[in-house]
Amino acid sequence: MGFRLSKIYTRTGDTGETGLGDGRRVAKDHPRVEAIGEVDTLNSQLGLLLAHLSEKPHLAQVQDVLAPCQHRLFDLGGELAMPGHRALYNSEVERVEAAIDAWNEVVGPLRNFILPGGSVCIAQAHMCRAQARTAERRCQQLQREEPLDGVGLAYLNRLSDLLFVAARMIARLEGVEEVLWAQAVAR
Repeated sequence: MGFRLSKIYTRTGDTGETGLGDGRRVAKDHPRVEAIGEVDTLNSQLGLLLAHLSEKPHLAQVQDVLAPCQHRLFDLGGELAMPGHRALYNSEVERVEAAIDAWNEVVGPLRNFILPGGSVCIAQAHMCRAQARTAERRCQQLQREEPLDGVGLAYLNRLSDLLFVAARMIARLEGVEEVLWAQAVAR
């Protein structure tokens, strides 16, 4: 593969616009650019989670399931940047669903609401989950303006579910009690 970027700065965005893969110039706060940005933020947060997981061999199975998601988020970003381009497929949604089902068998049913915490890895998994929801909302916002092809919305929805279950799985593998929500008591 040749060089993808020979120069990092182009000065073409200095006036508040950016270029899309189809040649269009759009404002940097256009819903498509917002969606790309939120997917990129999710990918960065997921990278941080994977870095933490890599330091803990007993969490390798979680890392093995989540690592491909970074690549698929990059694919989704490409789809968003190049309208009409397809890089993310339903087979990946199905892979995520299978992982959710397998981990749910291990962690068991949820008996109470849980809070993001208990360990750094658990909290970071919840950060990723929350960011996945934000990315999904931005893509849905774009969908209302410019219909999206492909499975990106379904993928983000399932990925947020996977990250929730991943947080529970991490707690299980770390031997950490889930932080249960305690409802405020009226006085």
